[in-house]
Amino acid sequence: MNPQAISAVSTFEMETKISINIHASPEKIMALLTDAPNFTRWNSTIVSIEGEIEQGKTIKLISKLDPKRTFKLKVLESSPNKMVWKDGFAPMFTGVRTFSLSPKADGTTDFTMSEVFKGLMLPLIKGSLPDFKPNFEQYASDLKKATE
Repeated sequence: MNPQAISAVSTFEMETKISINIHASPEKIMALLTDAPNFTRWNSTIVSIEGEIEQGKTIKLISKLDPKRTFKLKVLESSPNKMVWKDGFAPMFTGVRTFSLSPKADGTTDFTMSEVFKGLMLPLIKGSLPDFKPNFEQYASDLKKATE
């Protein structure tokens, strides 16, 4: 079954979220999600990623959604079952991507990825933002394929 991304939008907040069950351990999935040198080998949504994906570090990421822009993302949290990246400047505009892993009794893991955009500038720019749902669906499918 292909994952289906969902979106929610209000005046000052916009979220895209996807969940998928993966037949792999959280350790295996997180190892892939934090392996910057090999990220583009499995993830077709990313053009390039530089830096160490570790808590407190900054990474530079170029996405196929906007290949002319380099995102400088701060890794706010990196634990065995959760990782959080942030870009932007509060209160004007921020984007926070959260990766969550929930192990199941049957040995599978529920993977959830969400991106929340917030800020005073959001009403002015949300019309120019791309539809993130297809990108999230591809990201989740790529991760599932690479870990199973």
